Amino acid sequence: MGMLRRMERAVEDCESALLAKIFRTDPVQLFDDLRQECDEHAVVCSRHRVLVPNDYTVELAPDVHDALAARGGEVGRQLTDVLARHAVERDYEWAGPLTVHVTAAEVPNGRYRVSSAALAHVPAVAAGPQQPAPAVGFT
Repeated sequence: MGMLRRMERAVEDCESALLAKIFRTDPVQLFDDLRQECDEHAVVCSRHRVLVPNDYTVELAPDVHDALAARGGEVGRQLTDVLARHAVERDYEWAGPLTVHVTAAEVPNGRYRVSSAALAHVPAVAAGPQQPAPAVGFT
């Protein structure tokens, strides 16, 4: 168990180092804000079922967003991974497929703003049960 914990910390350290270079701020704070957004909007349905929003938007200051645009969906994927691990740790269920959108916006603190919504999963074609992969959007 100790070895797994060390490996997990090593992966988190790598993610933090990458985002520190990208955001020029403490990326752990952004991760914590995403987790907090998830926790604050959790809905307890029963003793063994807690639903959380599945659609997250991270609005970045335009200059930060422009710097990240060249990296494609890498940052969005990392943010999605953070949320997915958090849900597993807390035994949360998503209201539908997990998505994280990274967009440019004028944000009050000059860095970022996090918001979420619960969007129902409505398949376009009813072709049988499928498990959709998490989606990442960078616009």
